Amino acid sequence: MSSKTYCILFAFCTLSLFSAGQQPTQTDAKYGKIAVADFNINLNSLDSNADAVVIADVGSSQILGNSKGWFSLEFTRFRRVKILNKSGYDAANVEIYLYKDGTDEEQLNKVKAVTYNMENGKVSETRLDSRSGVYKDVLNSHEIVRKFTFPNVREGSIIEYEYTVTSDFLFNLQPWGFQREYPVLWSEYNLTCPEFLGYVFLTQGYQPFYLQDKKYRNARFHVADNYTSNRSESLDFDAQVADYRWVMRNVPALKEESFTSTINNHIAKISFQLSEYKYPLQTTKVMGTWPEVCDKLLKSDQFGADLNRNNGWMSDVVKPLINGVSSETEKAKNIFNYVRDNFTCTSYNRWNLDESLKNIFKKKKGSVAEINLLLTAMLKYADINADPVILSTRSHGYTYALYPVLDRFNYVICMVKADRKKIFLDASQPRLGFGRLTPDCYNGNARVVDMKATPLEFSADSLLEKKSTYVFITQNDKGEIVGKFTQTPGYYESHTIRERIKEKGKDDFFQTIRKAYGPGISELFNSKIDQLDSLETSVKIFYEFKMNQDSNDIIYVNPMMGEGYKQNPFKSAERFYPVEMPYVIDESYNFSLIIPGGYQIDELPKSEKVVIDEEGDGQFEYLIAESGGVISIRARILIKRTFFQQDEYEILREFFNRIVKKQSEQIVLKKKS
Repeated sequence: MSSKTYCILFAFCTLSLFSAGQQPTQTDAKYGKIAVADFNINLNSLDSNADAVVIADVGSSQILGNSKGWFSLEFTRFRRVKILNKSGYDAANVEIYLYKDGTDEEQLNKVKAVTYNMENGKVSETRLDSRSGVYKDVLNSHEIVRKFTFPNVREGSIIEYEYTVTSDFLFNLQPWGFQREYPVLWSEYNLTCPEFLGYVFLTQGYQPFYLQDKKYRNARFHVADNYTSNRSESLDFDAQVADYRWVMRNVPALKEESFTSTINNHIAKISFQLSEYKYPLQTTKVMGTWPEVCDKLLKSDQFGADLNRNNGWMSDVVKPLINGVSSETEKAKNIFNYVRDNFTCTSYNRWNLDESLKNIFKKKKGSVAEINLLLTAMLKYADINADPVILSTRSHGYTYALYPVLDRFNYVICMVKADRKKIFLDASQPRLGFGRLTPDCYNGNARVVDMKATPLEFSADSLLEKKSTYVFITQNDKGEIVGKFTQTPGYYESHTIRERIKEKGKDDFFQTIRKAYGPGISELFNSKIDQLDSLETSVKIFYEFKMNQDSNDIIYVNPMMGEGYKQNPFKSAERFYPVEMPYVIDESYNFSLIIPGGYQIDELPKSEKVVIDEEGDGQFEYLIAESGGVISIRARILIKRTFFQQDEYEILREFFNRIVKKQSEQIVLKKKS
């Protein structure tokens, strides 16, 4: 008998467990049991705008002995959905993701799916042919997806499916999402976990459990070993198991809104991480400490083994970049610029190597991990203190500071210590400056992959996007109303502008500005952009313009000149998860208008000041004055923090409502009588 047969997992779980006494305690939905009354679900109290509704979604996982001298995971799922309109047809497309490693892969079994429709007052059924209707796609070396689409789906259909997944990968205990893109009437997950398997339980989301329970009992396990000898060996033993049950009821849909890192950070969900095996199996810690994990990464050929090897093949490139340069920072900058400008990133979603650094060096292309690990190796070759850093981007999701769960990471950057300063580098972005990271990298916890596994925190609050705009309008000697526009955008807006101009050119950039003004501006001229190639700084935009004068009697001027908020970025009446802005905002706007000869003020906006809270975390200031025939406006939007809880949403939304309203107001000048 394999020693694995005696492995034990212990469940680490700090969840407070309780059992609610409300009714109902079970869902009435069962596969294959459908009635005419099931088509008459009233959703108005939950979401009258829903395209589909999940009537029931029930999953269960258990650990069973197998015939390979070990244990397997068995996961079953039943799901029933009502399609309310054509926009809900996506619910009829099902994807089931499976894990593989070499020739071993998780097995999908017992797939059943049926579409129900009402026809002449009776329920009709259209069943999926699971033998020919389920397709397989291999996504990468570790991921497979099985797909099928329900037949005969129409508005008002009820669809349901059921399947089982058997897995020999105990680390891949199925997570469960209670909340999705459609409202859910009943979502339930059951887990039977034996005392000899230990998992860390990770929960997230903002929805309370309707039911939550944990009970212990004894169970019988049968483990056989049919592969180690000519005769089969088996073992039967008893062990205590914990039966967990989690239920959520009437869960609202969660849809991605503005200022969201990724919706996956906020859905109500529970997931698991295998932590250890215990007696009677060989006691083994599966989840190591951060220093242990980083040590393995540094020795791994798929990550850090090449960083400190004899990389003499770099010599012809690296030496000319540092010859005659005394400053460590300048050396690092020269090497960084070379990698950034000569290598093409093929994927921004990798933390490990698919090829050796030498091959990446020859091919001049690779993933974000490959490019920045190569950068790290080149810096080390130049005797510069450099280490890789793994992180998760905002669009990928949060990581857990305590637990070294590597599949939570998807990005690699480089940290340099030069001239007593820490500098973070990303050479995978072609127009990103030295010492700059994109806002997507500022997602909380990160780790330096060194012997100390040094923790880092990349907070969006540390990023300041500062923008300043100056507009001056007067009347020229021809009687035309003309103006000058000067702007220094924030660094990240400048990065976007550089990307756009690289793709479409300067002419297209200014033509788009001209079109955005509409009929109010007849001409843009003397336009230019400075600092386009100075990638460490913001660009500077300058142009002159001539305004249309459709009427000689009245002149309308919107003093924001297209720079104001035209609509509130927070459109929903309520929000079920926090607001996550990518950076702190400081936008200043200065406007001067010399009133044309023969005209006087007919209407003038009033000054206003709005604050988000008493602490001054956000403020909008709009100060307007007229003196000596000159109208002057000084406006500023300042938001000092990036994270707002959902109970602050209404205040934030109203804050922007006030901004939109004020910035839409016009100056009206009329001809003197």
